[in-house]
Amino acid sequence: MKKNNKITSDNTHILVVDDDKSIREVIQEAIILFGYNCSTAEDGIEALKALEQKNADVVITDILMPNMDGIELTKAIKEKYDSDIIIMTGFVKNYTYEDIIEIGASDFTQKPVSIKELLIRVKRVLNERALIAERICAEEALRESEKRYQELSITDGLTNLYNLRHFYDRLESEIERTNRYNHLLTLLLLDVDDFKLFNDKFGHLGGDTVLVELANIIRKSMRQTDSAFRYGGDEFVVILPETEVKQGLVVAERIRAGINNVPFTPVKGRTVHATLSIGLTQHTPGEDLKDFIKRTDKAMYRAKERGKNQIFM
Repeated sequence: MKKNNKITSDNTHILVVDDDKSIREVIQEAIILFGYNCSTAEDGIEALKALEQKNADVVITDILMPNMDGIELTKAIKEKYDSDIIIMTGFVKNYTYEDIIEIGASDFTQKPVSIKELLIRVKRVLNERALIAERICAEEALRESEKRYQELSITDGLTNLYNLRHFYDRLESEIERTNRYNHLLTLLLLDVDDFKLFNDKFGHLGGDTVLVELANIIRKSMRQTDSAFRYGGDEFVVILPETEVKQGLVVAERIRAGINNVPFTPVKGRTVHATLSIGLTQHTPGEDLKDFIKRTDKAMYRAKERGKNQIFM
C-alpha cells in the first residue's frame, strides 16, 4: 500500500475501470497524453487484481458493471488500498453526490464523460492527495521534533544518560509503584574516587573521558528495566526495579570492576585507572524519596571512608 509518496506526473498511476472497451481506451489515451501512467480493467474483480500488483493513486470507475459494480469496488478499495476514487455514472437520478462521497469516493462525473472535465477532476483529486501527504509529513516531522526535544530535556549532554531532573520524576514514580504493590526496589549511587585530583592533573577533557566511559559501562551492566542517571558532576545513580539488595550488588560490582579494567591515557605515556565508591540500598516500605536517597548517599560515603574502590550496603 502506497503511503504519503510525493505525487508527480512521472510516478502517478491512474486505473480506469469500465466494461465498455471503447470508453476505457478513450480515457486511457487522454490520461497518458496528460502525462500520467494509466492502466485499465473491465470490471471490479479485475480492478482489485490489478491493485494487488500495483497501487493506483486514483481509480476512475463506472457504477454499472458485471461481476462487481462500482459501489462494491469502491468499498473494497477503501478497506484495503490508499487510492482516491472518481465514479462515473449515467444514472444521476439514482445517485446523489452525497451518496457517492458517503461510500468513500472522492468525486463523481456524469456519463457521457467529458474528457476535459474528467481530467480537471483528476487533477483536483491529485492536488488534494498531495496536500494531505504534505500535511501528514509535516505532522510527523513535528511529532518527531517534539519527541526529540523531550528526549533532550531529560538527557545529560555529556554522557547521554538521563539527567537529574528526570531522576527525581522516575524515582518518585518507582517508589509509588513499590509502595502500592509491595515490590522490590534498589538504588545505586556511584561516585568517581578522587575525581577532582584527576581533573586537576589531567584537565577537564581527561575527566570527561572517564565520565563518558563510565556511562557506557553502566549501560552495558543494566537490564532493560533499569535506568541510569547523571546525578552530579562525577556522581551517577541507577534505579533497579524489582531488585533486592543482593541482586543489586551483582550489578554494582559489574560496574565497579568494569571501570577498574579500563586504562586511561590522558597524558602521553601515562596510563591511569579510575575507581568507584558505590552506595547500595534497598527501599523499605513507606520510605519517601528524600530519605531513600539520603540513606543511599550515606552508604556511598561509608564506601569512601572504608578506603574507596568498593561497595557499601
